[in-house]
Amino acid sequence: MPTRKTGTWKLAYADFLTALVAFFLLMWLISGVSKEDRAVIASEFTGKPAAVSPLTDAAPSEAARLLAALQLSESLKAAGDSVRLSADARGVRIELVDTADRPLFETGSGALTETGAALIRAAGASLATLPHTVSIEGHTDAFSMAGATTSNWELSSARANEARRALEAAGLSTDRVVGVTGYADTRPLSAGQPHLAANRRISLQVHLAD
Repeated sequence: MPTRKTGTWKLAYADFLTALVAFFLLMWLISGVSKEDRAVIASEFTGKPAAVSPLTDAAPSEAARLLAALQLSESLKAAGDSVRLSADARGVRIELVDTADRPLFETGSGALTETGAALIRAAGASLATLPHTVSIEGHTDAFSMAGATTSNWELSSARANEARRALEAAGLSTDRVVGVTGYADTRPLSAGQPHLAANRRISLQVHLAD
């Protein structure tokens, strides 16, 4: 009578478990490989050239690089909450905002305060080292001064021009200024809150190269 091999199924099961562990190990290794590297690995098995995306696809955008450069500015960092930086489709916006204890301009006037002048100088020094063009915007809150002879339109325009003069004095080349505009209270920082002190601000739009 032939001898029965009762352990054969155990060997097959062990081989199956070994293959399963190897499969999950391979999946774990592949999960940490970039899309481009996976394409190269696949080409080794298929014999077809790998279609690798250009390296520029993974590179930071020009706006992101510009934002990072401005965020490293010691003079802007020292200004604290008075400076807000953000990237957008056109480049980077630098918001120089009014606060209760650090007003940028004299009340109802286009004249910079000492704090405002220092803040504009800090922005000018940071921008002077860059090649980008700049648009300057003046903004006010929605309050109107009692007995004032000028509107917020004239006030925001006067402040934008005062900021332009201060920026140029701080080293920003005149030919890099491509626009100076007053928007009054029509573009608040927070929609529905036109009376906030932070709406009294100078916005500097730093444009990306064409």
